Amino acid sequence: MDLLARLNNDSALIRARLEVLTRQSASGRRSERLGDISPEAPRAINLSNDIARRTVYTRSIDQSQGRIEVTQATLHRLKSIANEFRTDIAMRLDAKDPQALATVQARARSAALEVGNLLNSTMGGEYLFGGSDLTRPPVPDAANLLNSTMATTIATAIGSLNDSNAAAVSAATLAAAQDTSPGGSVFSTFLEDPATGGTEPRRSVPSGDRQLVAYGVVANRNALARSEGETTGGWSRDLLRGLFSLAALTPTQAQSEQGFGAIAENIRRIFVSAEGALAEEQGSLGAISSQLQAQRDRHGNIADSLRIQLVDITDVDLAATLTRLQSTQNALQASYRAISSIASLTLTSFLR
Repeated sequence: MDLLARLNNDSALIRARLEVLTRQSASGRRSERLGDISPEAPRAINLSNDIARRTVYTRSIDQSQGRIEVTQATLHRLKSIANEFRTDIAMRLDAKDPQALATVQARARSAALEVGNLLNSTMGGEYLFGGSDLTRPPVPDAANLLNSTMATTIATAIGSLNDSNAAAVSAATLAAAQDTSPGGSVFSTFLEDPATGGTEPRRSVPSGDRQLVAYGVVANRNALARSEGETTGGWSRDLLRGLFSLAALTPTQAQSEQGFGAIAENIRRIFVSAEGALAEEQGSLGAISSQLQAQRDRHGNIADSLRIQLVDITDVDLAATLTRLQSTQNALQASYRAISSIASLTLTSFLR
């Protein structure tokens, strides 16, 4: 009976081993409990946490890259508008051809409305140029920009143009475009108020441990670009100032040939400044996008390496496990046959 008891104990151990191998071959993992992979459990926890953290960074970067892509497309279109008016429309202004002004006016009005809509671009229900005010448009009344205080003030200044006051008219349009007061600005109160969006940092994305990369662009001021020349200090204000000025020019102002020529050149320089700053803004944002992509790739490569290390701890070699499973099944069957034989012999001896 001692031999039979030992065989039963051995069979129980083989069954337990078979259950473990069966579970491992089904799941591919050594165990679902960390305690079963001791003393590697702490290292497995650290590896899992590191992978999870890098996955979060990767996801955040992907979301930001989507916003950057739409922002870049918007900046490209705004730059194209500035380029069109600098190289084509503004250069065609001629006091001797006042009738052509009707076409210029119509195009400028249409472009001004387009600029307002572009600055109100959204992605996923968020306004891209609104700073942290994601749910309200940065240009609140984009459909009525031509009736805004900025547009009407500029129109009044342009309407007063004569041969001797072009500099004063230019200064008045500059002041109107730089007005940040409620009702005076075309931009949202949130963006213009220094206590809220006026001084807040740009929207950023966590790209690594203790690393924030700023990528946001707001409607009422430059991000990294530096506006130069005939400028309000920001490409959006410059662009609108130039368009509102063109929209206000009429054959009446063209009669003052000297003043008309001076203001036409002034408007052209406005578009030069806007286009240059927009090009710089695009370039800066492109560099940020490349930086984020490099960091994303790095996180992905490191996470892949960490997963390999984690698999070595938590997962089994499936081929080897299946081989051991088959061997264990054979051993258990052999154990059962041995028990059966011993039991039969014992029973025969008893009956005799």
